Amino acid sequence: MKRVACFCIPAHGHTNPMLPVAAALVRRGNAVRFWSFDAFEERIRATGAEYVSCDRFLCDLTRREEAGLKRVSVTEMTLQDIRITLSMDGFLEEEFRAFRPDVVFTDSVCFWGKLNAIKHGVPMVVSTSTFAFNRLSARYLRHSPGETADLILGLPRVIRAMKALGSKGYPVSNPLALIASDNDTDTVVYTSRGFQPYGESFSDRYAFVGPSVFSRAVPDKGGGRPLVYIALGTVINDRPDFYRNCIAALGDLEVDGLIVCGNAVDPQALEPLPENVRVLPRVDQPEVLSRVDAFITHCGMNSVSESLYMAAPMVLYPQTGEQKAVARRVAEVGAGLLLEDDSVDGIRRAVKRVLGEPAFARAAAACSRELRACPGPEGAAAFIEGAPHASAGEAPSRP
Repeated sequence: MKRVACFCIPAHGHTNPMLPVAAALVRRGNAVRFWSFDAFEERIRATGAEYVSCDRFLCDLTRREEAGLKRVSVTEMTLQDIRITLSMDGFLEEEFRAFRPDVVFTDSVCFWGKLNAIKHGVPMVVSTSTFAFNRLSARYLRHSPGETADLILGLPRVIRAMKALGSKGYPVSNPLALIASDNDTDTVVYTSRGFQPYGESFSDRYAFVGPSVFSRAVPDKGGGRPLVYIALGTVINDRPDFYRNCIAALGDLEVDGLIVCGNAVDPQALEPLPENVRVLPRVDQPEVLSRVDAFITHCGMNSVSESLYMAAPMVLYPQTGEQKAVARRVAEVGAGLLLEDDSVDGIRRAVKRVLGEPAFARAAAACSRELRACPGPEGAAAFIEGAPHASAGEAPSRP
């Protein structure tokens, strides 16, 4: 039995894939303690892990800071991570002393988890909720001018904040060192090595375990009219204009449409609806995707992984540089089509093409077979139990 300390930032897309792994660790007889936030308490406790609330360490945000987080500003996210790490310093010092973890399982951008593992000399396994990025796979990242300006203009603020980390004994030299992937860190990635860009360039200290989901559903595309599903994730989803365009695009097609708008948009605000379109705040996404024939997605890694796992081809509508990297890879394997025109006519054309060209469904089905052959949460749990893993040297890379 191992004592496993789990840490994650307060974000659904980062927490969700860790939960099936935590459940697997518990089933395998490990003592699992999860430091997280109250929005996730019920789901964490459902895994069998012990939950520790960290809500009191969340910082009060100015309007500027809150706006930065909503637009997924890397600078603002980094600064808030540093602030939370500093505010949790004394608390986690006592927690590590009391729990005495054998291994830390932490999200890749959860600074307090990663830095405390290093500070206390505990083996660490990193949970990477998107692709692993090294000097080769980083070529997939294409930042917008606004994202680039955010990175450049925010760097002095980040450097100043990092000096405070050093004063508390946290071993960190530069911002990139806090988030970069390297071949000497045990890392869990929720895709296959084949779908990971430049997967052959990552060492055997990377466990490519496939999608981490609780669902037992399997692809079932055999019934009735095509089902088209639209969802933009849990962060940048306040897009009533886009939802209305989707409603108009689907209204005169021989399809059934399902839009999930989250908490940012009132479904009633999108009425009246045509008879073939429904709008809901949330659904069991893997179960829905098992029946979906075309998925209009923001290309968050979890959504794309679940879509491919359930053999659902996609219309790709990325909003951030990271999502554009995921969209590029989906398009490369032929399982999705980039939405270059988000007007009513543009959406209608893209949906009709994905539904009308069997190659998209065939590519998604091939990806599903590959992902289902991965070891999944059980494999991730076994990998965590075995940490630290011996390095087999640098993986091959291409110039």
